Amino acid sequence: MSEFGFGDRRLRSEPLCCAAFEVGDILPLGPSPWTNRRVGYITGGRFEGPRLSGEILPGGGNWPQSAVGPDGAAVGTFDARSVWKTDDGAIVYVAYTGRSLIPADVGEAFRDPAQPPVDPSRYKLHIAPVFETPDPRYAWLNTVLAVGVGERVSGGVRHYIYAIT
Repeated sequence: MSEFGFGDRRLRSEPLCCAAFEVGDILPLGPSPWTNRRVGYITGGRFEGPRLSGEILPGGGNWPQSAVGPDGAAVGTFDARSVWKTDDGAIVYVAYTGRSLIPADVGEAFRDPAQPPVDPSRYKLHIAPVFETPDPRYAWLNTVLAVGVGERVSGGVRHYIYAIT
C-alpha cells in the first residue's frame, strides 16, 4: 500500500446522544445578495445518551444559509449554538456547523412546521458539533469531535450524535 493509503486509520464512532431541539417560529430573512438566510431560536429541548443527558436551555439558535442548486434542491449550511445543562448540573456549550440537502419535491413541506414531518430518508441534515465545558466531570467532552444526522420533527429538529473515536 502506498504511503497515502488508509491502512488501519479507519473512522470509528460511538453513540454520544440524541438531542431533540424545540424551535420557535422560524424567521425567514429572505434572499440577500449573498445568500438566503433563516433564523430559528431554540425554546428548549432534551438530550439523552450513554454518558450524558439533560436539558437544552432556551436561548440558543441556528442561523442557516441556503441556496437553490441547478436541480431545484436547497443546499445549505448550519451555524448553530446552544447551551446544555446535564441532569447533574454541568453546563455545556455546544456549537455546530453542517450541511443540508433538501430536494425540491419535499422543500415546501420540510420548511413548513405546520406540515407533518417529511420522511428523513428524503433529505439530508448532517452536523459536526463541538463541545466546551469547564466542569471537570465532563472535561472529556472538550476533546470530542462529533458528527450527527438529523431529522425535522414536529416543533423542532432531532439530531443523532456520534463521537468520533
